[in-house]
Amino acid sequence: MKIIDKLAWIEIKNNKILSTKSFGKNKYYIPGGKREKDEADEEALCREIKEELNVELIPNTLKFMGIFQAQAHGHSADTFVKMTCYSASYTGLLIADSEIEEIIWLNYSDKDKISEVDKLIFDFLKERNLFE
Repeated sequence: MKIIDKLAWIEIKNNKILSTKSFGKNKYYIPGGKREKDEADEEALCREIKEELNVELIPNTLKFMGIFQAQAHGHSADTFVKMTCYSASYTGLLIADSEIEEIIWLNYSDKDKISEVDKLIFDFLKERNLFE
């Protein structure tokens, strides 16, 4: 079994969650990405969000939300993604950058548009009444 280790930023406003779609992909993903060698969670997540969305996460506001694991979308059956999730405040204006084609705010009812690991995260957030 192969594990893809990723970090994700959970941002909820008006009962919708921030999601992104990369060029060439057919599913939306909660923004974030893979850590580089020896990066801590905070460093990797702040770097990825800056690269993808052109905003700065405020490090002292990072709040651990959970770790979720599921089949990796678009990969072989033995490949899973482990998503370590944080919420955080940010400064700047959200702008799609780097490999991000689109920024969208999704509802719980949009689960058919997202990856398997994101479905687990959506369920987790809904169970805690954090979004609808």
